[in-house]
Amino acid sequence: MNQYFAYVRVSTARQGEQGVSLEQQRDAIARYAQRNHMELAQVFEERETAARAGRPVFSQMIRQLRAGKARGVVIHKIDRSARNLKDWADLGEIIDRGIEVHFANEGLDLNSRGGRLSADIQAVVAADFIRNLREETKKGFYGRLKQGILPMPAPPGYRNIGSGKPKEPDPQTAPLVRHLFELYSTGTANFHHLHTEAERIGLRGRSGKKISLNGLTKILNNPFYTGLIHIKASGQSFIGAHEPLITHALFQRVQNILHGKTNTKANRHDFLFRRRLRCKGCGYTLIGETHKGFVYYRCQIPRCPTTAIREDAAEKSFLEAFLGLWLSPDERQYCWQEVRRLSADRQRQTEEAINGLKLRLSQIDERLSRITDAYIDRLIDKDVFEQRKAALLAERVQTTEALAGWESGRRSAADELLEILERADSAYSAYKTGIVPEKREMVDSLTSNRLLNGKALEISVNSPFDLIATRSKMRDGSPQRDIHRTLRQLLSRIMKTLQRKQESQLSPAA
Repeated sequence: MNQYFAYVRVSTARQGEQGVSLEQQRDAIARYAQRNHMELAQVFEERETAARAGRPVFSQMIRQLRAGKARGVVIHKIDRSARNLKDWADLGEIIDRGIEVHFANEGLDLNSRGGRLSADIQAVVAADFIRNLREETKKGFYGRLKQGILPMPAPPGYRNIGSGKPKEPDPQTAPLVRHLFELYSTGTANFHHLHTEAERIGLRGRSGKKISLNGLTKILNNPFYTGLIHIKASGQSFIGAHEPLITHALFQRVQNILHGKTNTKANRHDFLFRRRLRCKGCGYTLIGETHKGFVYYRCQIPRCPTTAIREDAAEKSFLEAFLGLWLSPDERQYCWQEVRRLSADRQRQTEEAINGLKLRLSQIDERLSRITDAYIDRLIDKDVFEQRKAALLAERVQTTEALAGWESGRRSAADELLEILERADSAYSAYKTGIVPEKREMVDSLTSNRLLNGKALEISVNSPFDLIATRSKMRDGSPQRDIHRTLRQLLSRIMKTLQRKQESQLSPAA
């Protein structure tokens, strides 16, 4: 039997499609076989790197050679056969069995000691070449990451604009990705609803195919859309140089829903105040139930003195609480004048906020430097380092978002105060005319400690709206004509509350 196998290989499928290297290898092997009077029974073609062991076509060829299907194999060069020592050891094992291995481009006698040694040296050099290439590739890869550039294909919503450049939001798909985040963050859409919505709006992946459920999961879990680059294989995170599509707050809201930290499951009886009312006596959540066409919220603990409250009675209590936030025409006129006066002092407030945020950024960078030094000095392990680094980078993204808001003029103390006053003034009418999701949002954002005491619902209004609700107590018995003094005190207290909130946001995390 004078039949031989031929083995040709390229490292990637793209190289195989171009076909130039494969054709050259086949021609060289054919000429070698003709010169040495060999008959080529079968050509094994592979389009995969030889750096890793376990190539399917190569392994199949080795099995057939061991089974005696051919006298030997002709390969173009040693580096076409193996660039890892395990595959080279497999070739050495079949050579020891008497199976011939020929290299068309290298005149080596593998049955002689000198020829085998020369081949072994070349195989080791080929393996070392791959190791060095891998290290250099890794250096370039992480070098790009440190520059804030993702050296991989752009995720949906972005497009590639060239090597060594940050990804750029795609004008067509970026709004679609943002829409999916916003929809899922409401907690009203499950994954199948979101998948249907992605198909409806026409979002596609890089290949042009529809986004799968797995692809949707990757999108919602990818912090790249907030300006962070996270490498899952190494657990490392980097600040990206690309433009974020969504805010960190929106991304965190989606993560909370994904990880079950918020109640978003669909329910058969989706009552208006589900999981929002508690029993003052025992602290347990009231359970909604329908009885004779009315919805009641009851405490299910035996022998608890709290009985129940009808849903319409609970709504009446909320309306009364929101009515206390309503401003009279005189109050509204005075407050709006004060807001305009604060707007005149906007530049000073903006400068203070910007300086505070810049200070916070420098503190975050300093802490990043400290934990990096601790990792280098082996005071903390890699997992702890990456966890703390990721948290600091997320905090940095939030701070950068806030700084961009202030520098662009989109935020000011006067704007925040006006937003609070307008929300308080319209709370009663907005709740009365709102639909169920809007009512729930108002209950969640404006109130807390919603406790049923007997048959009376006790409601606490959240800060700083509680200051508006209790403004009548601020007069300390003074007559109605001193309303302006009361309002000045009210606005001063609200501003101090906003300032404390801002200072707590600017202080470094523990």
